[in-house]
Amino acid sequence: MTTDFVVFISHRMLFTVLYILLPILGSALLVGVIVGLFQAVTSIQEVTLTFIPKIAVVGLVILMLIPWMLDLSMQFSLLVFDQITQLGK
Repeated sequence: MTTDFVVFISHRMLFTVLYILLPILGSALLVGVIVGLFQAVTSIQEVTLTFIPKIAVVGLVILMLIPWMLDLSMQFSLLVFDQITQLGK
C-alpha cells in the first residue's frame, strides 16, 4: 500500500461524504433560516418550533435521495474494491 493509494482513497472518500451530506445539511440550513426569520418577524420565541420543521424536511430529503446516496456509496465501494484488486497484482 503506497502513500498515493491512501491519499487517493481518502480524497475520494471525503468527496463522496460531502456529496451525500450537502443536500441534507443545506436543506436543514435553509429551513433553519426560514424559521428564524419567521420567529423574528412574529416575535414567537418558542425553542421547539425550529426542531419539528427541520426534522420533517431532513427526513423527506433523506427519503427522496436514498437511491442516489446508495448509488454513490456503491460506486465508492466498487472503486475501493477495484483498487484493492489492482494493488494485489
